[in-house]
Amino acid sequence: MPRRPLIGITGRRKRGDQLVGNLDVLAHMPVDLYYADYGRGVLEAGGIPVHLPLDVDPGDLVPRLDGVLLTGGADVDPNRYGHASTTDAFPPEPFRDEHECAVLDAAYADRLPVAGICRGLQVVNVHAGGTLHQDVPTHSGFAEPVDTEWHRVDFTAGSVLGGLYGADRPVNSLHHQTVDELGDGLVVTARAEDGSVEGLEHADLPVVAVQWHPEMLPTRADDPLFAWLVGRASGSAAA
Repeated sequence: MPRRPLIGITGRRKRGDQLVGNLDVLAHMPVDLYYADYGRGVLEAGGIPVHLPLDVDPGDLVPRLDGVLLTGGADVDPNRYGHASTTDAFPPEPFRDEHECAVLDAAYADRLPVAGICRGLQVVNVHAGGTLHQDVPTHSGFAEPVDTEWHRVDFTAGSVLGGLYGADRPVNSLHHQTVDELGDGLVVTARAEDGSVEGLEHADLPVVAVQWHPEMLPTRADDPLFAWLVGRASGSAAA
């Protein structure tokens, strides 16, 4: 039986007092976490999710994996793309930024497949030298249920995302930042109705990223982004 591919999943660090119901005595303790639906999407597509601890050098761990999933979270520090901050809605986590950029360095070196979701798309763009619009309120559907279909996304014919999703589809929206200047080597292959970037691909590497949250939609178990990631990673696992 072929080995199921190992998919590294990035997360974020919180303090114990930021977790509802946690013991007071653990208030100062660090907690690494990501929402379980990211891992469930990987499992349903046939892969095995592997947590990427923030304290582990990605150069030591990523080469042992078959693929990487960059998850959502706080804003990318605008210092990374040479801009002053214009919002404090979701304060940056510079340690996570540094870690995820190192994860991308290691994944790109081994040409591992990478999928980015929401913040993950933004990290891919900033890592490649791109910039972000720091506050786009029309995309921040934070007051609606997470599976609300907020707007339509149109895909570029002949692209990876176009092959996965077809010409268009409705998506949810839980972000307030979008791509501004495009990073080197990246291609926009999906846009919202207002022209905002909703999907990126790398011209030479197996990298695909989306701005919405497929893991939160009821179609997660059959979502083609997870199938693409695990399918590409299966080639690495068999190598």
